[in-house]
Amino acid sequence: MLPNSWTRFAETALSRITRRQLFERGGIFTAAGALASTASTAASAPPQRGLSAPADMYESLGVRTLINARGTVTIVGGSKMLPEVRQAMDHASNQFVQIDELMEAVGKRLGELTGAEWGVVTAGSGAAMTLGTAACVAGGDPDKLARLPDLDGMKDEVVIPSDSRNVYEHSVRCAGVRIIEAATAEAFEAALGPRTAMVMVMARRDTDQGPMSLRNLSAIASRHGVPILVDAAAEGLVVPNPHLERGASMVAYSGGKCIRGPQCAGLLLGKKNLVQAAWIHGAPHHGFARGMKVGREEIMGMLAATEAWMTRDHEAEFATWVSWMEHIAARVDQVPGVSTDLLMPEGRGNHTPRLMIEWDPKRIQLTGFDMEQILWDGEPRIAVSGAGSFLPFPPNLTPNISVTAYTMDAGEEKIIADRLVEVLRNPPDRRKATKPPAADLSGRWDVHLDFLNATGKHTFTLEQSGSDINGTHHGEYIARDLTGSISGNEVVIQSAYQKGVRLSYDFSGSVRGDAMSGDVLLGEYGAARWRAHRHVQQITGADVEKGPAASERRK
Repeated sequence: MLPNSWTRFAETALSRITRRQLFERGGIFTAAGALASTASTAASAPPQRGLSAPADMYESLGVRTLINARGTVTIVGGSKMLPEVRQAMDHASNQFVQIDELMEAVGKRLGELTGAEWGVVTAGSGAAMTLGTAACVAGGDPDKLARLPDLDGMKDEVVIPSDSRNVYEHSVRCAGVRIIEAATAEAFEAALGPRTAMVMVMARRDTDQGPMSLRNLSAIASRHGVPILVDAAAEGLVVPNPHLERGASMVAYSGGKCIRGPQCAGLLLGKKNLVQAAWIHGAPHHGFARGMKVGREEIMGMLAATEAWMTRDHEAEFATWVSWMEHIAARVDQVPGVSTDLLMPEGRGNHTPRLMIEWDPKRIQLTGFDMEQILWDGEPRIAVSGAGSFLPFPPNLTPNISVTAYTMDAGEEKIIADRLVEVLRNPPDRRKATKPPAADLSGRWDVHLDFLNATGKHTFTLEQSGSDINGTHHGEYIARDLTGSISGNEVVIQSAYQKGVRLSYDFSGSVRGDAMSGDVLLGEYGAARWRAHRHVQQITGADVEKGPAASERRK
């Protein structure tokens, strides 16, 4: 069950989001119905002027820019490309080449730079994982490639350690494979068999430790002839490659994070036969992964970023980031009730200093989520902690935020410090009074949802105690716990599930008798409309004819 503190938060936070804000924050993911009316209005509207000069192009579209002190997350744009990357992409766009010939030369050069046998540029780390999976399943065989993701008669299982399960494994599953989870080394070896195409491991701090370390898993997998793909999206290009040294066959990297290449590019490094087979399964070749295309611009931009990585002064960069965090800390530490803690990275992923800022909630009555939203809605817009995601779940209800250094530019540390001091010295009142519940919602409810271009039928099983609601949300994918509250006739219900997928439903609305309706936030998937009716037990004709005795005999 989710904590009741989240229930209290949700009632407050969601009540502050107007219907208009709800759908504006969903971006293009507006509710079904609203989309149709907008389209009809746009059809008769006069054409707008073109984009403004580069410095103002986002503003000319009505899109706000932001200071990214959150990190290299995709939703706020990843990182900024290096100047040499932009130059390489610009030059590459001015001439034509045969793409296979280009990747052959670049693949060899990537191997020389990184110490891997071979490398290819992909459409992000997710595409690297998909293509790597396809290489393990079909191996460059055109007849098998033509059938993907139909794996009938082929190896169709991928084994993943329990602590590596994550939302990015969709990139593996889309090749048609079935995920087999293993929690122990014994279960891992038992899971390997004739249908095992690959093992997928998520790079993390403890990947190198214990019985489920990459080295141990590699030793087991090699006995069965099974390759291992490591998802190291958030890491830099350490040479020699630590994952390949520990027995991995392939490693996937994001190009648009700390490597500072094109945002929509990535790298797949590893054994030459597998990496070259991965390339064959994607564009410019036809078939399964044609849509995962990289052009000459991304290929050369990613090569330029890799070349630059090898010559960048990483120690000087890190020292600069630390100085920015120390400047912010020195400023906000002067506010009564505020303390800071400079955190140094402990692993290879997201290798950047972070500043944790904490305050006394008795003096400053704001949650971390409150602070995120205040900075996000202010001018300039500043992203910290989880800001920029569509109502993160669960939100940060503790009195702290984190500031991340390595996506910031020089001078932004002063802007962030000034804004934080301003808010912490004069915090706005974000509290909201609650009302006694106007109804008891206990029971089963049939829920209808209207998505962008689909409808869904879900079920709530609710138990209400005072204003608190608990129970189960039965969706079309899986059942998960829910929690919520009722204030007057206003209802808030939340559920979440995260294991291989990330599902978040935040229902807000009102109750009238045996009916409820309102809006639902779907996390990163936008918004929808919902309505629910209390389920009424159907009485069969036999029960009506034979009376209570018939029902009693069935018990």
